[in-house]
Amino acid sequence: MTTSIHPTACIAENVKIGDGVIIGPYAVIEPDVVLGDGCEIQAHAVIKRFVRMGSGNRVHSHVVLGDLPQDIAFSAETVSYLSIGDNNVFREGFTAHRATVVEGATMIGSQCFFMNHSHVAHDCVIGDQTVFANNVAIGGFVEVGNNVFMGGAVVAHQFCRIGCFAIVRGTSGLSMDVLPFSTAGGAPAKHYRLNAVGLRRAGISGERYKALTTAFRLLRAQQSIADLDETPEISILKAWLAIKSKRGVHGFK
Repeated sequence: MTTSIHPTACIAENVKIGDGVIIGPYAVIEPDVVLGDGCEIQAHAVIKRFVRMGSGNRVHSHVVLGDLPQDIAFSAETVSYLSIGDNNVFREGFTAHRATVVEGATMIGSQCFFMNHSHVAHDCVIGDQTVFANNVAIGGFVEVGNNVFMGGAVVAHQFCRIGCFAIVRGTSGLSMDVLPFSTAGGAPAKHYRLNAVGLRRAGISGERYKALTTAFRLLRAQQSIADLDETPEISILKAWLAIKSKRGVHGFK
């Protein structure tokens, strides 16, 4: 693969650039950045210091990756990172900040799609195959699981958790956690059913889907799911619930 760098791009000397990378006009790549094979950095994108990026990522125009956390106590001399997996798409105006913790990392998985002007704050952890629609903004230390869909203009308070295979309705405000496999939304946000479409697309059907239906009914009634059979999804749900929440969990409609 041939690497192509536009002559107007501004690239620091100690950047590690993989094979087949394309860097467009007026892109800026700061020191201590790693770009994996086959990445595309389009015109006017900015990759700040301490970004570690895997292969096959596509960074559209006016994206800024790895800037300083929006934390007034943060010292710019702190060494922290933004770690990005493979085959993600970052659309126009997307921003993600590096961590506040020394040697810590804001982490973005693989095969995610971030639509324009969405934002990932410092110290967040984003799973694989997750989608942020336009203008989604999440606060610091938020955890978003695999295969989550965040609708347009969703905002999430710091330290919230959004479980895997959840879908959050557009314009919702999250001040508490969202259960895996569920659909949530509203003002204030409430859980109101399973993410039936997302689960079907993932091949979670039959007895596995029925087990989740039972679990959702029990949780709505504020009852334990400890005695449910350990399907893969029930095991995930039990493990997620076993972690002490810093925000609590949104209620049910």
